[in-house]
Amino acid sequence: MSSKSARSNAAPSTRQWPDRFLGLELLASAVALLDAERNIVYLNPAAENLFASSAAKLVGQRCERLIGSEHGLDLALENALAKDWSYTGHNLSVDRLLGGPLQLDCTVSPVHADGARILLEFRPIDQQLRVAREEQLLQQQQANRELIRNLAHEIKNPLGGIRGAAQLLEGELDRPELREYTQVIIKESDRLQDLMNRLLHSHRSMQVTTVSVHEVLERVRLLIASEFPKVAVQRDYDTSLPDLVADREQLIQVVLNIARNAAQAMSGDGVIRLRTRAYRQATLAKRRHKLALELQVIDNGPGIPEELLDRIFYPLVSGRDGGTGLGLTLAQSFVHQHHGTIEVQSRPGNTVFTILLPFKQGATEKT
Repeated sequence: MSSKSARSNAAPSTRQWPDRFLGLELLASAVALLDAERNIVYLNPAAENLFASSAAKLVGQRCERLIGSEHGLDLALENALAKDWSYTGHNLSVDRLLGGPLQLDCTVSPVHADGARILLEFRPIDQQLRVAREEQLLQQQQANRELIRNLAHEIKNPLGGIRGAAQLLEGELDRPELREYTQVIIKESDRLQDLMNRLLHSHRSMQVTTVSVHEVLERVRLLIASEFPKVAVQRDYDTSLPDLVADREQLIQVVLNIARNAAQAMSGDGVIRLRTRAYRQATLAKRRHKLALELQVIDNGPGIPEELLDRIFYPLVSGRDGGTGLGLTLAQSFVHQHHGTIEVQSRPGNTVFTILLPFKQGATEKT
């Protein structure tokens, strides 16, 4: 074997790269570097996430191990090596070794540094659509929240007048059966007042402190077990995760609202799984974070009706008779106040709420 081949099959660590390549670690885009023989010499963390594999397994392997053999980039790779040409392929289909196929755009760029000759930058098409859709939904939901908040302010004052008038009227009535009607007015006024307070409560200032996410989840687990004894709440925790800097009560309310909705949808009899994992190189609220928390609430209930799925976080939208449609709206509002995201995927037998929250910059995993 030639010395050239021996060098190409080596698996360099990222510490051997010049400083300009260390910046690839922070990119949101998935990036791979190839040598002149199309062997993989580097993967950034975003590429590891995208292709569901690790640099340790792929560095030194042929690029086909990463993107398969039917990727349609052969000519682009040849031109990058021979002519220093760049190329961007759109809507390519790539088969991953793990995780199934991907639809993505790929830019092929020539480079000349420390054995690297080709830079591949991958942009998943579904991720681009998701980001655009997320921005559109955030704008729509912000408008909805402001509308509901303004309505809540306008409704509170008349409610106080109605309740006060009912109390005065009750004092003037002699017959007990008539006082039952005034009690109905007072109780329903109180119920609406509580509803308005809940709508306005999401705008209170946060009480930030250091929070263990697993203490939050254990609190929710005990509350659900007490309220729904037939629901099995399973734990799937990554105990190496660092603490969050967050509002503890808001986080409890977020997870509790989701878990309680799940338990109610299952008629109090089913399985809920609370899962935590580290999520690396996450872009949240237009900021890049090296490390984020991925928190999932998974249930085996009937699923969310398809016609409600796109509107499930909107105020006053509920798939349950008697539901107020505020639990998930408040959960989303609290998550956004923490600069995180919340999404849902649902089909009969499997509903998954996924929350991403940034850890404080500089946080490291516990050992």
